[in-house]
Amino acid sequence: MLERRRSRQSQPAVLQIRDLHVFYGRSHALQGVELILERGVHAVVGRNGMGKTTLCNAIMGLVPVQRGSIRFGGEEITGLAPHQIAARGIGYTPQGRRLWPSLTVDEHLRLVASGSGAWTIERIYHTFPRLAERRGNGGGQLSGGEQQMLAIARALLQDPQLLVLDEPTEGLAPVVVRQVEELLASLAAESDVAILLIEQNIAVATAIAEDVAIMVNGRIARVMPARQLAADRSLQERLLGVGRHSHEDLGAAAAPAPAPAEAEPPAEPVAPPAEAVPDQPDSRRRVHYVPPTRWSSAAWKAAEPGAPPAPAAAPVERPFDRRPEPLYTEPLTPLGALRGDEVLVAGTFDTKRAELLYIHDCLVEQRVKVRTVDLSTSGKPSSADVPPHVVAAYHRGGAGGVFTGERGASVRAMAEAFETWILRQQGIGGIISAAGSGGTALVTPAMRRLPIGLPKVMISTVASGNAGQYVGPSDILMMYSVTDVQGLNRISRQVLANGAAALAGMVKQAAERRRQQPGEIDKPSLGLTMFGVTTKAVQQIVARLEGRYDCLVFHATGVGGRSMEKLADSGLLAAAIDLTTTEVCDMMVGGVFAADEDRFGAFIRTRTPYVGSVGALDMVNFGPRETVPHKHAGRRFVEHNPQVTLMRTTAEENARMGEWIAGRLNRMEGPVRFLLPEGGISALDAPGQPFHDPAAGRALFEAIARTFRETPNRRLLRLPHHINDPAFAEAAVDALTEIENPRGRERHAAL
Repeated sequence: MLERRRSRQSQPAVLQIRDLHVFYGRSHALQGVELILERGVHAVVGRNGMGKTTLCNAIMGLVPVQRGSIRFGGEEITGLAPHQIAARGIGYTPQGRRLWPSLTVDEHLRLVASGSGAWTIERIYHTFPRLAERRGNGGGQLSGGEQQMLAIARALLQDPQLLVLDEPTEGLAPVVVRQVEELLASLAAESDVAILLIEQNIAVATAIAEDVAIMVNGRIARVMPARQLAADRSLQERLLGVGRHSHEDLGAAAAPAPAPAEAEPPAEPVAPPAEAVPDQPDSRRRVHYVPPTRWSSAAWKAAEPGAPPAPAAAPVERPFDRRPEPLYTEPLTPLGALRGDEVLVAGTFDTKRAELLYIHDCLVEQRVKVRTVDLSTSGKPSSADVPPHVVAAYHRGGAGGVFTGERGASVRAMAEAFETWILRQQGIGGIISAAGSGGTALVTPAMRRLPIGLPKVMISTVASGNAGQYVGPSDILMMYSVTDVQGLNRISRQVLANGAAALAGMVKQAAERRRQQPGEIDKPSLGLTMFGVTTKAVQQIVARLEGRYDCLVFHATGVGGRSMEKLADSGLLAAAIDLTTTEVCDMMVGGVFAADEDRFGAFIRTRTPYVGSVGALDMVNFGPRETVPHKHAGRRFVEHNPQVTLMRTTAEENARMGEWIAGRLNRMEGPVRFLLPEGGISALDAPGQPFHDPAAGRALFEAIARTFRETPNRRLLRLPHHINDPAFAEAAVDALTEIENPRGRERHAAL
């Protein structure tokens, strides 16, 4: 104990927080919190929703910190896992106590006792005689005060240097509150533990603490001696929102306390809250503006110098009423950090809880690390590791944009929020879900956003039908549930267990490969697009490059182009030779192998080195001849086979496609080389072939040349060769060599 006191005296502070910022999705919960706890008891008080619990969670590593510093005993702990923080000597009693109802008092204590610290079970029973009396009772049989004693005792058994207590008197009767107050006062006086006390009960806070920090809208608005706050009844009323006062008055009533003289200066100057800046003599109108938070409107006032303040109830238009404030966007997780070994079990736990927990248990049996993610929109309480409101906060409209009360809109919004949430996670080894059609549509968009190769399993009632709309260009493994995903029976248990085992095997195999070959360097991957009428060109290019690249050839059937771009979005392509862009024809004219409006989007987002051309832009694809729309009667057709009919594009269509493609190329900021084979763009576009039309070809080339904006990084190459000529293949390889970057660079999953 003496050594600990000496160690503490040599450190500037037990706890030092600087410029701490925490976001929930787009909601700014902690806004530059500054707090120093030298020793003893320090209280933080404030109304509900001010950020007090978030502050506790940030200290304990339970929520990610976007900016700022948390130092414990001089050591930076920001970014550490919760168990690492606890091991360093911080004990935590969360709001609501969180005990196991079925475990006895003694079992609770023995579960966490190490036997080697200053706090032992015997000392706990001596300090808390009531717990000694109730040692054989379950957690659910204790009173509120006894539960709080047990929660504190459990934290003390970790022998902490700092004890973080989140609203320990919440929900307790006045007589029990006094007992807890006396307990904490005794603990502070007799032990060597510093205490950070989070409270709404100002009487308790001021009776125990030496200093009190007042928290308003995610900021520490003021730090003052506890005695001073205890004697200031009007400030207490404003702090708690009693009568006509509110927390918006607090800043104007109280100037921030100066920082301790011995404290280190912050890394950057911290501006005082706008409402605390005194008026200066000035001939101009002054505007005091506080940004809005997720909890309340801002206090915004416009006044002439010396003019009396406007009545609180006067309606005043605020700057953000017409134009919303810029919202923070949490950065995407780098792909290297996105991958890991933790499996997500995601779904609607309000309706599929039994099935999802069965999958969870099967994965745990396989010794796989699991995290459950609840995507329910019903508003029911959730026991999942990630409850619905955490995911919903990532919606562009916040949680309010998800929980609208209208089922269809809520599900669509939750799917959007889940996509955004999942791209900001770390250490994902795989994902699995089980659902009907609605749940499948809810989960699979986020699955599609994950990198190719990261295991994804969807057990669904619609897996035996047209699953293309759910899988898209990704590698989702769809498993048919056979029976409905509604309750457990011997069939559903077998199917769910098979799905969990398949995912566990994939995750373990990937982890084992990383362990065995940590420094493995494969050939960089090159994406190429091909159609039957450009096969010769692609074969010649692959023959020249297969020693340098792992050549991945995609059939340009709509989904083929999307699959290649999915790999680019996932950071798995070093470069692309997008030789066959025929999917644009079908998109613009109405064929069956259509791209979507995001064609070329991956290369715009990721700046992947790109070599492109106009392969097979002379044709639109349809099914059997009888399926061709009647409006195209009289056009030039070729029946490629009984199931595929090709229609020649016109000069007008080619000009329109050329302008659109060039417009997309102009948005690419990475290295681009686009090749125009003026001798012909497919096997059918050559002298004597049915689609040879020099006028239509010229319309395509001129539209591209007219719209394309050349830069040192983006060049257009017009070549006299046919696309299937060896000279053209050589030119494509030379263009790639000029711009290639085989090692690539760190990428993020693209939005």
